[in-house]
Amino acid sequence: MSLLAKRVSLLRGWRRWLTVFAAGAAGALAMPPFGFLPALVLSLAPAIWLLDGTVRTGPSRRAAVRSAALLGWFWGFGYFVAGLWWLGAAFLVEADEFAWAMPFGVLGLPALLAFFPAFGFALARLLWLPDAGRILAFAFGLTVSEWLRGHLFTGFPWNSPGMALGQNPWLMQSAALVGLYGLTFLSLLIGAAPAVLLTGPTGRARWTAPAAAAGLLAGLALFGFWRVPPEAWPTVQAVHLRIMQPNLPPDAKFNPRNRDAIMRRYLGLSASPRRDGSPAAPTHIVWPESAFPFLLHRDAGSLAQIATLLGPGSVLITGAARMDAPLPGEAAGKFYNAIQVIDEKGTIIGTYDKVHLVPFGEYVPKVLDALIRAVGLRQFVHIPGGFEPSETRTTLSIPGLPPVAATICYEAIFPGEILAAGTRPDLILNVTNDAWFGQTPGPYQHFAQARLRAVEEGLPLVRAANTGISAVVDPFGRVTAELQLGVEGVLDADLPVAGAPTLYRKWGMFSLTATLSICLIFLIARRRHPPFP
Repeated sequence: MSLLAKRVSLLRGWRRWLTVFAAGAAGALAMPPFGFLPALVLSLAPAIWLLDGTVRTGPSRRAAVRSAALLGWFWGFGYFVAGLWWLGAAFLVEADEFAWAMPFGVLGLPALLAFFPAFGFALARLLWLPDAGRILAFAFGLTVSEWLRGHLFTGFPWNSPGMALGQNPWLMQSAALVGLYGLTFLSLLIGAAPAVLLTGPTGRARWTAPAAAAGLLAGLALFGFWRVPPEAWPTVQAVHLRIMQPNLPPDAKFNPRNRDAIMRRYLGLSASPRRDGSPAAPTHIVWPESAFPFLLHRDAGSLAQIATLLGPGSVLITGAARMDAPLPGEAAGKFYNAIQVIDEKGTIIGTYDKVHLVPFGEYVPKVLDALIRAVGLRQFVHIPGGFEPSETRTTLSIPGLPPVAATICYEAIFPGEILAAGTRPDLILNVTNDAWFGQTPGPYQHFAQARLRAVEEGLPLVRAANTGISAVVDPFGRVTAELQLGVEGVLDADLPVAGAPTLYRKWGMFSLTATLSICLIFLIARRRHPPFP
C-alpha cells in the first residue's frame, strides 16, 4: 500500500493532472445531498501524496511552489466541476438565448474558482513538512484560500469543505463554536490525515495522525450529541406559520401575461385547509422570492386580493421586486429585489431590500457591463439595468413576530454576514427561488448552507422556496417541518424560539484566527531547519 502513495507522488504529465482532477471531483461526493464523508479521504489523500512529489523531485522552491499551485488548480477544477455542474440548468431555462453560454457557467466558473485552491496548495507547499506536520500545513493553506473565496470579488463560499461536516445533525453543532470556516479547517485535518497511513516511516508515525483525526471526529460527534437537546424545542406562542410553495417554473409560465393565473394559484394554495385538521388560522403566510412577474407595490388589485386572503391580525411576507420613484431627469427608478410585509388591509408595512446580489444573475458588474451589452447579453433576471443592492443590512420588523434577520436567495450562504451590525434578532427568514436549477443537487446544497446559519447563530430558520426546499429549522439545525423539492403545497408549522447566543456569534472569527495563527507559528518554527529544499 505504501507503494501506491509513492507511485502517486511520482506521477508526471497527463497522468498527474488527471489523477488530481479526479481526486478533486471525488470531494464533491462529501457535499450535500450525498454526504459521503469518506469521499474527503479519497479527495485529500492523493492531494497530499502529489504535493509530496513536488518535494521528492528536488526542484527549486520557486518551481516547487509553481508545481503545487498547478496541482491545486487541477484539484479545484475537478472539485468545482463535479460540485457545481448543476449551474448549467439555469442556461437551459431560456435556451434560445443562453444555451450557447452554458460551457462558460459549467466550466468557466469552476476554472476561475480553481485559482483559490491553487493559492491554498502553493501556500501549503511553502510551509510543507516531511512528517505528519504537512497535514497541518495543507489544512492551513486550504482554509486560508477558502476564506478568501468567501470574501474576494463579492465572495462565493458555496460548497466549502466544511459542509462535509456541516450537514450531519451532530457534527454540524461545532459550527456554533467556530462557524463554517472552522468546520472547513477541521474537515481538512480529518480528511487528509489518513494519507500518513501509507507514508509514515514507522508504525507509530503512520498511525498517530489518523488516530488523532478519528479522535477529533468522535469528539465532534460527542459534542453534538451533548449539545442537541433530546426533546423538541419550544415554540413561540400564538404564531402559526404557513409557507406557500407554488412550484412554478422560471420560464414563460412566470410571465406578466399569466399574472391572474399565478395570483389564483398563490391565493388558492394559501387558503387551503390544514392537513392536520387543526382549526388554528395562520398568523403569518410566507411566499417565496420572485413571487410576482409584476411590481406588487404598484398593483392595487393584487394587494386587494391579498387583503381578502388575510384574517384579522395576520400578515403576508413575500418576495417581490420593487422600484423606487425615478429621480428628476431619469426615465425609471432603481429596482430592488425585496421582501415586503403586507397587512390585512392590503398595505405594505415593511420592506427589506437585498444587500448581496448575484453577479450576472441579478446584475452585471460595471467593469464588464459595456462588454456584455456589446455582445447582446444581459443578466438572467429581466430587470432593466439589473437590481440595485441595498447599502445597509437592516432587521425586519413584522407584527406578531420577533425581530427578523431577512435574507433573499444566496445571501443565506454567507457565514457571519446575515445579521445587521450591532443587533441579534430571534429569527432568520430566507425566501428563495431555486427553480432555475431544477431537480439537481443545487437546491439541496443551498438549503444545507442556510440550515447551517441557524446552528452558527443559534436562531431558528424559516425558509420559503418556489420549488423547494421550504422548511422550518430549530436553532440546532433540526428540521421541524419541510416541503421537498418539486412539490406544490403549503407547510403549516410553529415557530421555534431563539436559542442562546452562540460562541461563534460572540467571538466571530476570533477562534479561527487564533487557531490559524498558532498553526502558522508552529509550522514556521518547524521549518527553521528545513530537511528539503
